[in-house]
Amino acid sequence: MDSSQSKLKRRQETVIYFRRYWTLYLLLLAPMVYLVVFKYIPIAYVQIAFKKYSIVNSIWEQPWAANHGMEYFIKAFANRDFLFALRNTITLNLLDLLVGFPAPIILAIVLNELRFKKLKSLTQTIAYMPHFLSWIIIAGLALQVFAPSSGLLNVLFAKAGLPTIPFLNEPGHWIATYVSLGVWQSIGWNTIIFLAAITAINPELYEAAAMDGAGRMKRIWHVTLPGIRSTIIVMLIIRLGYILGSEFDRPYALGNALVNNVSSVIATFVYNYGIRGLQFSLTTAVGLFQSVVGVIFLLAADRLAKKYGERGII
Repeated sequence: MDSSQSKLKRRQETVIYFRRYWTLYLLLLAPMVYLVVFKYIPIAYVQIAFKKYSIVNSIWEQPWAANHGMEYFIKAFANRDFLFALRNTITLNLLDLLVGFPAPIILAIVLNELRFKKLKSLTQTIAYMPHFLSWIIIAGLALQVFAPSSGLLNVLFAKAGLPTIPFLNEPGHWIATYVSLGVWQSIGWNTIIFLAAITAINPELYEAAAMDGAGRMKRIWHVTLPGIRSTIIVMLIIRLGYILGSEFDRPYALGNALVNNVSSVIATFVYNYGIRGLQFSLTTAVGLFQSVVGVIFLLAADRLAKKYGERGII
């Protein structure tokens, strides 16, 4: 068969393939358009961080900022509010990581060990229901439960003759409340991932361990945890990538003027200075810095995982 016949055959096979699977490519078109329009085209506007932004001119016509375009990065690191927001973002995210990351792993192991299927299903359902609540709703609930004078818990404490606890208006207590609510809201949803990983473990491993005399705790330590180690590493890498990231609705909804020194994070800083203060170049520089550092953490964690024999995500 000569080359022309070979090309013709490949072309015919391609036509037959697309006639059979064209609907799949049609379905793929919508997410591709979304990525291009909302993810790739906006990348061009990152240059706002390096230019003197004016809303009336095209970004391509705007002059470069002083100090070789680094003016707004210098301003950001000279801004006291940004430094506080950076400190608070790192602190709150580290606490979320230390407290919130092991919680779904522990819950998944506990649920896996339960022998009553109805109790297991009920517990899992109750645990992941908060995931579907917005932080505005959760903040409203928190205010009803933890308010200094009218909150349910403090009312009960006062009636019992106990001192009230400033859950929402004292920095130390606010941080504990913030982290606890974060664990409560996300633990059930993340548990699903680890439960799925546990179900993929070969049951024969548990049987062999039991025959060797391993108790329940030893089976968890030597079978369950090694069986889900790769999932734990991947989830940890993803969480480390967001160590400098910050959601807006959670600290904004739970924060107040009394705890502003610990509740102000990069997302709320961008809102106050960018949306309300119209300092678009400054907040774009902050957002770019945040993204670059996040990518660095992600790549470093991925490389460290691969160094120790794990698969990683890249």
